[in-house]
Amino acid sequence: MYDHSILITENPTKKPKPSHENLVFGRTFTDHMFMMDYTEGIGWHDPRIVPYQPISLEPSSMAFHYGQTVFEGLKAYRNEEGRVLLFRPEQNMRRMNLSNERLCIPAIDEEFALFALKKLVDLEKEWIPTAEGTSLYIRPFIIATEPFLGVSPSKRYQFIIILSPVGAYYKEGINPVKIAVEEEFVRSVKGGTGTAKTGGNYSASLKAQEVATKKGCAQVLWLDGLEKKYIEEVGSMNVFFKINGEIITPALNGSILAGVTRSSIIDLLKNWGIPVTEKKISIAEIREAHAMGLLEEAFGTGTAAVISPIGSFHWQEHDMIINNGETGILSSRLFETLTGIQTGKLEDPFGWVNEVNVLQRS
Repeated sequence: MYDHSILITENPTKKPKPSHENLVFGRTFTDHMFMMDYTEGIGWHDPRIVPYQPISLEPSSMAFHYGQTVFEGLKAYRNEEGRVLLFRPEQNMRRMNLSNERLCIPAIDEEFALFALKKLVDLEKEWIPTAEGTSLYIRPFIIATEPFLGVSPSKRYQFIIILSPVGAYYKEGINPVKIAVEEEFVRSVKGGTGTAKTGGNYSASLKAQEVATKKGCAQVLWLDGLEKKYIEEVGSMNVFFKINGEIITPALNGSILAGVTRSSIIDLLKNWGIPVTEKKISIAEIREAHAMGLLEEAFGTGTAAVISPIGSFHWQEHDMIINNGETGILSSRLFETLTGIQTGKLEDPFGWVNEVNVLQRS
């Protein structure tokens, strides 16, 4: 266990903060970052907050060669009273350890990691934008740093947290996006790393995304890696369908990431008394429901976009237009409710919101 002491070295040169009109997702970073090291035989040690800066690694560091990396993504919000709020951050720390287990990375102390995250956010709270739809994106990640060319788990790691003030993830905002159904490439298979949040999953998606962009699509809809028949995820999000009044989302099957937003949406829908089914669903079933006029809405869920309505699916050179290409009533209600809870504008009946209290610096 740690004594919760973190050495803080303040940045003597503070950067100008961007206006909320100029926020581009993931391009601007705050003045400080958190770092902690792991050494075999010692464990995690030397927690510190330092000025945001380049990291110095040897060219032979194992992260570069064998992809031993994991990361998380969550957000901090500032409400009208100036309180700084996090949304279910303990779930991100828990999922990071699940990713660590899959990638043979030593577990972090989840309680301490959350303490460190709050300490960093508290230090950087003036960076949290307050305009509608903006937030402070939080990126915790771990990389293997041992200088060794050999296929085995590293004996050294760094755990780092960086912060970025952000606007909307998609330039389209809450407006529906066009999605390309991917039939050539696959993202993951059961037994692979699809359930872990690791860099390799995302680099594997780049080619399909490039092809989809050329077709005028914002994202891809991934099918299963074996039969290329069953729906898994949409881009970097989980996906939901409203078919004849029932909400359906692909069941977690060993290759789908268990999204924090996904779980929250399911709980919210059940709380509203709306039927939710987690099951295998094929793209052919979606086409049939569309042909019968039963496909009422579709949307993706994730930390970055929260809710991303889907206006159409492009599959086999045809477009399946959903709800006349307009945002559905349920998608809007879910977005407004979840973002309202996250930002403290609406009551939180689930105990999801975690406040960042002003912490005394060590």
